[in-house]
Amino acid sequence: MRIVVAEDLYLLRDGMVRLLQACGHQVVATAGTGPETLAALLEHRPDAAVIDVRMPPSQSDEGLRAALAARARLPGLPVLILSQYVEQLYARELLADGAGGVGYFLKESVFDADQFTDALERVAAGGTAMDPVVIAKLLGGGASTRRLGALTEREHAVLGLMAEGLSNQAIGKRLFLSESAISKYTTSMFGKLGIADDAAGNRRVLAVLAYLNQP
Repeated sequence: MRIVVAEDLYLLRDGMVRLLQACGHQVVATAGTGPETLAALLEHRPDAAVIDVRMPPSQSDEGLRAALAARARLPGLPVLILSQYVEQLYARELLADGAGGVGYFLKESVFDADQFTDALERVAAGGTAMDPVVIAKLLGGGASTRRLGALTEREHAVLGLMAEGLSNQAIGKRLFLSESAISKYTTSMFGKLGIADDAAGNRRVLAVLAYLNQP
């Protein structure tokens, strides 16, 4: 893959570049500020980008803003956002366009090389990849307690893994269940959440996450 890495901390940026290159990917550009990030994304149109939320010059959400601006001009541009903390607002904004190809990971997860590269590859393929810690936080707050309370323990487990971006087959393997069983759980789950069951898995994940993140 051709990848842009945007991170203002040199050691972390250099570490990610080395990791991605070791996995056979090509880092076509790096950036250390919000404006540099936007310029790199528009110039190189990468297969995927890894972008820190907080970057100069404001050290607020410059990276996220650059990613959103680039996706507005290049719809579906795959981006994996990195953050120090779980912020529900960031997840909502990433998912708002419903185009897929987005991920939201905590920086600490970068040190799990397999998890990090797997998430980036899923995002590059147009899927959704959310850090399990982020999903746990989102499932625990900001959603309708009444509707989530209607889910069984197994449906909660399926929802969490689906939100991470796993396919029904992958969820089945993780929970030691058949793919058909997972399909039945998802049908029931969407009915209880009041979300129409759609054949496109990525759209279903985005719909669930958008619902869970509504204020």
